[in-house]
Amino acid sequence: MSRRLPRWGDVRPLIGEIRPRWDRTRVLLERCASVADVRALARRRVPRAVFDYTDGAAGLDEASLHRARRAFARVEFQPRVLQDVSAVDTSTMILGERAALPLVFAPTGFTRMMHSAGEPAVGRVAQRLGIPYGLSTLGTTSIEDLAASVPGLRRWFQLYLMTDRGYGVELVERAGAAGYDTIILTVDTPVAGRRHRDVRNGLTIPPQLTPRTLADMAAHPRWWINLLTSDPLTFATLASTEGTVADLIGRVFDPAITVADLDWLRSAWSGRLVVKGIQTVEDAVLVAEHGADGVILSTHGGRQLERAPVPFEILPRVREALDDRVEVLIDGGVMSGADVVAALCQGATAVAVGRAYLYGLMAGGEAGVQRVGDLLAQEITTMMQLLGRTSVASLGPDCLRLRD
Repeated sequence: MSRRLPRWGDVRPLIGEIRPRWDRTRVLLERCASVADVRALARRRVPRAVFDYTDGAAGLDEASLHRARRAFARVEFQPRVLQDVSAVDTSTMILGERAALPLVFAPTGFTRMMHSAGEPAVGRVAQRLGIPYGLSTLGTTSIEDLAASVPGLRRWFQLYLMTDRGYGVELVERAGAAGYDTIILTVDTPVAGRRHRDVRNGLTIPPQLTPRTLADMAAHPRWWINLLTSDPLTFATLASTEGTVADLIGRVFDPAITVADLDWLRSAWSGRLVVKGIQTVEDAVLVAEHGADGVILSTHGGRQLERAPVPFEILPRVREALDDRVEVLIDGGVMSGADVVAALCQGATAVAVGRAYLYGLMAGGEAGVQRVGDLLAQEITTMMQLLGRTSVASLGPDCLRLRD
């Protein structure tokens, strides 16, 4: 074969369009092919204590979180071929209203610590995706401010019961007045879990300027400038915020909560009521009998009980025990659209994600949350097409098996 120098006409078709890109964050986000990629970008962009607050879990080995992720890795899908999958409908009914995706953006505490855009940015993305978003009692944006910022968003409010029940009533009434249609009662936090990363990092709220944090400023100047030039970082619904998260939970939350409190809340709230933090079939049945419209099988992202049950593994038994009396959602360990589809096949109504969008918030503010939402939406659609299923309702146990 003879050799020759390439001519410009041969080379030109191989050169893509060269355009200057001034927005470095968007360039980096576009290169992220998965939530795992977004997580890696987030790790580089924020201080270690902030990343670990989101990424970490309870216990020395964080087993609850790792087991949840390994459970999804056991899934082997069983695809059907020769099916017309030219059109796929990813929408589904969640607590009486249609959502464009079988997803919920779960409530997360201290969201503005990840990025000053905080809860309103997450809410705007949820609205564009056509899914609900839950605001936390430990949120950094008030009930009313989120409603004003994103009026078209389907808003849920997550409630922790505190020793001051009167204040709990006030929060519920404020949520109703601001157009929130669902209360999420979280029941797995009578006390704070042992989160070793937070202890080692000395994380306080707000972050304190110590020799360690001052040194960290040099490595993450963008995050610190963002923090110091925006509104003070505080909880929006709690007056006392000093100290660690564990300190706050110990001061404010009520460890004496019982099923009688669920009855009280059911009588005080006429909207939809979901109980989050269910980890056994028995408790799922119990809260259903006491008026819950839905349950979220959750271990608080592995951040509370060490070596807790795996929500994905108990999902089929809970679904069977509850029949169609209440809706069953699930969270924990979800890092991809494949995880979402697997949960739907096992009987979940929808899947709640928290860490995933917080990685996006840390990586690039609202644009990062949007990237995570788009990735999950694309992956859910692709998974359904490759499984030969064209609707959420067509996903069932016959779509997968669990490998040893």
